[in-house]
Amino acid sequence: MHLVVVESPAKAKTINKYLGSHYDVVASFGHVRDLPSKDGSVRPDEDFAMVWEADSKGAARIRDIAERVKKADSLILATDPDREGEAISWHLLEALKARKVLKDKAISRVTFNAITKESVLAAMANPRQIDQELVDAYLARRALDYLVGFNLSPVLWRKLPGSRSAGRVQSVALRLVVEREMEIERFKPREYWTVTAQAKADIGVPFEARLVSLDGKKLDKFDLADAASAEAAKQAVMAGQFEVASLEAKPLKRSPAPPFTTSTLQQEASRKLGFNAQRTMQVAQKLYEGVDIGGETLGLITYMRTDGVAMDQAAILQCRAVIGERFGSEFVPEKPRYYSSKAKNAQEAHEAIRPTDPHRHPSKLRLEGDMAKLYELIWKRAIASQMEQAIVERTTIDLIDTKGRAGLRATGQVILFDGFLALYQEGRDDEADEDSRRLPNLRAGDKVKTSDITSTQHFTEPPPRYSEATLVKKMEELGIGRPSTYASILTVLRDRDYVHMDKNRFIPDDKGRLVTAFLENFFSKYVEYDFTADLEQRLDLVSSGDLGWRILLREFWEDFSRAIADTGDLRTSQVLDAINESLGPHIFPDKGDGKDPRACPTCTDGRLSLKTSKFGAFIGCSNYPECRYTRQLTAPGADAPEASGDRQLGLDPESGLDVWLKAGRFGPYVQLGEGEKPKRASLPKSWAASDLDLARALRLLSLPRTVGAHPEDGEPIVANLGRFGPYVQHAKTYANIGTIEDVFEIGLNRAVAVLAEKRAGGGRNQRAAPAALQEFAAPEGGGPVIKVMSGRYGPYVTDGTTNATLPKGADPATLTRDAALALIEARIAVVGVGKKKPAAKKAAAAKPAAKKVTKAKAATKKAPTQKATAKKPAAKKAPTKAAKA
Repeated sequence: MHLVVVESPAKAKTINKYLGSHYDVVASFGHVRDLPSKDGSVRPDEDFAMVWEADSKGAARIRDIAERVKKADSLILATDPDREGEAISWHLLEALKARKVLKDKAISRVTFNAITKESVLAAMANPRQIDQELVDAYLARRALDYLVGFNLSPVLWRKLPGSRSAGRVQSVALRLVVEREMEIERFKPREYWTVTAQAKADIGVPFEARLVSLDGKKLDKFDLADAASAEAAKQAVMAGQFEVASLEAKPLKRSPAPPFTTSTLQQEASRKLGFNAQRTMQVAQKLYEGVDIGGETLGLITYMRTDGVAMDQAAILQCRAVIGERFGSEFVPEKPRYYSSKAKNAQEAHEAIRPTDPHRHPSKLRLEGDMAKLYELIWKRAIASQMEQAIVERTTIDLIDTKGRAGLRATGQVILFDGFLALYQEGRDDEADEDSRRLPNLRAGDKVKTSDITSTQHFTEPPPRYSEATLVKKMEELGIGRPSTYASILTVLRDRDYVHMDKNRFIPDDKGRLVTAFLENFFSKYVEYDFTADLEQRLDLVSSGDLGWRILLREFWEDFSRAIADTGDLRTSQVLDAINESLGPHIFPDKGDGKDPRACPTCTDGRLSLKTSKFGAFIGCSNYPECRYTRQLTAPGADAPEASGDRQLGLDPESGLDVWLKAGRFGPYVQLGEGEKPKRASLPKSWAASDLDLARALRLLSLPRTVGAHPEDGEPIVANLGRFGPYVQHAKTYANIGTIEDVFEIGLNRAVAVLAEKRAGGGRNQRAAPAALQEFAAPEGGGPVIKVMSGRYGPYVTDGTTNATLPKGADPATLTRDAALALIEARIAVVGVGKKKPAAKKAAAAKPAAKKVTKAKAATKKAPTQKATAKKPAAKKAPTKAAKA
């Protein structure tokens, strides 16, 4: 029996069918060991010795595989054909060696680029050993990421409260997003105008022409800078008589794009399907590992982590056959197309991403959802890459005014032969070329009439924010990271709240801006694009065997550890001053009124600057605590009030008080009136401050809202917004409800039903009250109802305000009312009415009030506290802890 280890159960299931009964295929579920998340996992002082540990799941998998190895004749490591796959095999081998279960066992490593029967059997016939150079590249990358993360992140936490983490590639990707946003903020729109006309000759269809010259001068983009100059140009066109000066038609050939790499697949899936990188890779993983098609599990695509664009020769021939069958021989080029990549790393040896069998047309597979969409995209791209070129005729017609004043130009193109465009075009399907229109076949000297002459105002636009597709493309261009890591990098940026997405575009949050500013000021080298790209190239040298991984780490650590040490004496004030300077244009923009943008709007001589708290950064006044002006870090604009009380929404019709929209340290809020304790309500995250009006503000201020009385006990049901969203409350039961609008609209019947469901389901602090073990009704002469309850620490009695624990050994079922009342009275004598515990901490906290209490009263109050403290068992435990230390 041969034991074969792969990563996933899906992959194991597929391969097991191919190999037969003499093989036992088992999944490792990815890595079985990793570096523990604590200091000392990588030890630079011991030449970068690394400590590996298996968590409970990893240890269980190692035990299971070890038991299987004992029964097997050989061990075959068949993890993925890349650096991570090699590392998984290496980790497993090291763990099994430590268990001493590999004695006399044959060990081999096999890889296959596609999970098909042919590929798997071919791989089994050509085993090899672990590629130590790939393992070394993994060790280098893992150690680098650990050293940066576990040394740089603590500096961030100490010097910049509210920050989450920093990473070797993550921080550079964040810098790209932040710098693009700063470009957009610095951008000043510039006005320009264009003049167009509808032109029509005696023959052919009308076409649009644009003014390109005026009074013998070629017009540049900004020559028509305002409405007056545009109107003058328009009048010149209206007065002109035009004829064809020249007509030029140029045939052009367009070649198809190569089949997908990891990066280009992520980009195209984003543009065409709206998938983010993580979603794309998850779906591709399923297509690679195997999909059930008609009762047979098939791997539908080749390995999806690759930088290579080449295809297997057999696959090329299959693609050409499919093209001939579906489109005709004229769509098959005379010779096969061969592609090569500029990438210089270990992944280059892999094939491009392609269908394992090009004859499996998407319509035949009956896939559903995301898998159907992504497979079709991969299939079309791979087939199109082997199709004939498209032939396009690009036409330019120049029109000249017979008086020589104005010149117009029209451009268009006609597809003479579709070629690969019959199947696939790169980019979004709705992105049509604005010049892809047919122009009439005219000759020089033909007269042309103009009509519908219009002048149009335009403004230059800032560079667009990065989408996942464009950010991945930019990172690849700069050589930052590797395509197989892009999905996780972008996910981390979102999870750390460094960026958020709006219309599928990255927008840096304030936290992300702060981290970037800090790193640029104090660790600039490590967020430089060239440095990061150069480090990636050196890591590739490790994977090719041209550089030792410890040599690379020594060179990196020497400078990096020195940079970390230099921050030891760095004061928080220095950090804030540097960031104030870096982010000044963002947080304190010049309003153009000649006033100091950092002047406090509340006091006369205060200056605004960046402050930090455990909740993160905010803007505050230098005269604190006399002046308590604060606002969020983001610069005030159209969407945000500049300061507390900056925007008045109107008057509350009931109280006559002003309703304000204000910006506080923790976000925008609304306030009713002024004074010491005005009513306030925070804006929900889904409500934009710019959209808030008086009606919505009053609805917020009306919370909590009484829905009605519960039909069972008459107690009120309340709707409100809480930390975990909108909810309804009855007694001690809280139940979440759907949306914020439900808080204002939910009716009594639905609220009762939601609460009943919550009680039935249970939950922390939200279960129905437990039933009493015994209940003593109030006597006729008056007195409390007393209940005997089952508590967390044993049975107790309660009168509704004071709880008293039953003595040890007392039977709650035989307890009498008098005995229960005596226990409660004894408890009151010790701690007072309605107190469940001695209030030692509260007494200590109330130091200012102690001055007004007489010595006699103070002594009386201290007695119970001292008595209660004496009961604490903590004193007995202290020596034990000390002994352990």
